[in-house]
Amino acid sequence: MTTLAVVSDTHLSADPVSASALRHALARIEAGTRPDALLLPGDLTADGDPAAYRLLRETLDPVAARLGVPVVTVMGNHDEGGAFRAALGAPESTTRVGGLRVIALDSTVPGHHHGLLGPARLAALAAELDTPAPAGTVLVLHHPPLPSAVPSVDLLRLRDADRLAEVVAGSDVRMIVSGHAHHAGAGALAGIPVWIAPALVYQVDVFPPAGRLRGVAGAGISRIDLIDGATVASAVPLDGDPVYDVDAAERIAWMRARIPG
Repeated sequence: MTTLAVVSDTHLSADPVSASALRHALARIEAGTRPDALLLPGDLTADGDPAAYRLLRETLDPVAARLGVPVVTVMGNHDEGGAFRAALGAPESTTRVGGLRVIALDSTVPGHHHGLLGPARLAALAAELDTPAPAGTVLVLHHPPLPSAVPSVDLLRLRDADRLAEVVAGSDVRMIVSGHAHHAGAGALAGIPVWIAPALVYQVDVFPPAGRLRGVAGAGISRIDLIDGATVASAVPLDGDPVYDVDAAERIAWMRARIPG
């Protein structure tokens, strides 16, 4: 099994207080099942301030080092290319996690909030996907390649998703992971599962009062597991008190004893 932890839309500023939710999320990840990689699908900062990227590195790097896992960072529409590169390196990358290939794509359009990959980037992706990875591929980009029932999210989605569908159809891509929408969501592109990760800073209400757009307080991360040929994405709310908290081994043994056969 391969496990990926996803922390999207952190929107850090230069103020250390802006990293509070990120610290909470990373503490939750570090205390749980060790992931094999950390994915950050864009909008790492609120406005591209170099000091915000330094704060990100100061917060993230020690945790990644203790876990001993790679970090995959992606450009979002609130990020700034020069500051991103100076702090984190190239906004596009290929990372090997065991036999799994994680490809980060830059879907940003400088000065705009919608997404676009463009012919050259799609051609490069097609060339890379020509050689399958032993455990398949996960694509990570900021803008969802799906329509949305939320008008603002729909307006700012990936504009050339149809072209991306042509590239990934029949490939070894097992899941496409995005952020940007500020709510958890799922769908499919060319028969491939798409996971829209919840945001760390606030959530978009997908069932607001009629005629309204509404953001609500709340933070969430995601867990993606590749298990026995299946790919499963789970939203992980960071708020709320536990309803139960029991010993896992004891509870599983109790449940197994009550399964017929």
